Amino acid sequence: MNESLRAAIEAQGLKVQSIMPLSGGMINQAARLQTSEGPFFIKVNVSAPPGLFQKEAEGLRALSATQTVRVPQVLHVAEATSETPAFLLLEWIESAPPDNQSDMTRRFVQDLAQLHQAPAPEKFGWQNDNYLGELSQINTPCASWPQFYRECRLEPQISLARPQKLLPLTREKLLHSVMSRLDDLLGDFQARPSLLHGDLWSGNYITSGQQTVLVDPAVYYGEREMEIAFIELFGDFPPGFIAAYQHYFPLQEGYQKRRPLHQLYPLLVHLNHFGETYGILLDNLCRQILENPS
Repeated sequence: MNESLRAAIEAQGLKVQSIMPLSGGMINQAARLQTSEGPFFIKVNVSAPPGLFQKEAEGLRALSATQTVRVPQVLHVAEATSETPAFLLLEWIESAPPDNQSDMTRRFVQDLAQLHQAPAPEKFGWQNDNYLGELSQINTPCASWPQFYRECRLEPQISLARPQKLLPLTREKLLHSVMSRLDDLLGDFQARPSLLHGDLWSGNYITSGQQTVLVDPAVYYGEREMEIAFIELFGDFPPGFIAAYQHYFPLQEGYQKRRPLHQLYPLLVHLNHFGETYGILLDNLCRQILENPS
């Protein structure tokens, strides 16, 4: 920790006593700070895109305001300066296994279902753009879910993949075939906005006894099938999680057929983040969508 960063932290009334680096971050450095006021969690990024941590803090506060899911309290967020990297200071959450796995899963499911039922505006989107990882997430409000999904989710990622040479001809044709049929694929679906965590996989929740704490959000008002499809794609969640969610807040009929379509966005994001590793998965998903259109 350089002296300017230490000074910025101590300006918040915290005397830094020790720092323990933590592993697992994809784009940020993370550490446990022991201070005069107890432990805190800090994320640091020396080359953060503009507003990266500001948008994350905004998402955490929005989730907290619903009084449904638990998230860490935001203590301080700072943009980079010429001397100090961008950083986000959060409440420290002590990780601990649950005493009863099934009870923890049930509580987690109920909290998530309540989040998805919290009051929401009539349009899909968010008051500003934010980030999924380090990639910009476009959130221009739209009244139509097919329009939002096309213009704010799929098209920006396709445009990002093209100059990276991640769209060979066959893949681009598959994606454009899906895009051209998007209105038909979602034509009878009664989508409605819900506040979503937006990046909910096993690395973005912490088990703290019987409670689950959500971290690293990429929030927006979207169709909740996006959240559930994301969990099924990358989640590695507790056994029975999806079935329990369906019990508390059933998804509309036809979810299983729409699921590949709603998994297309996170796979495109992973293609742009990690490269061709996700290319074959993306191609196969497009074929699955086109071969099972209704």
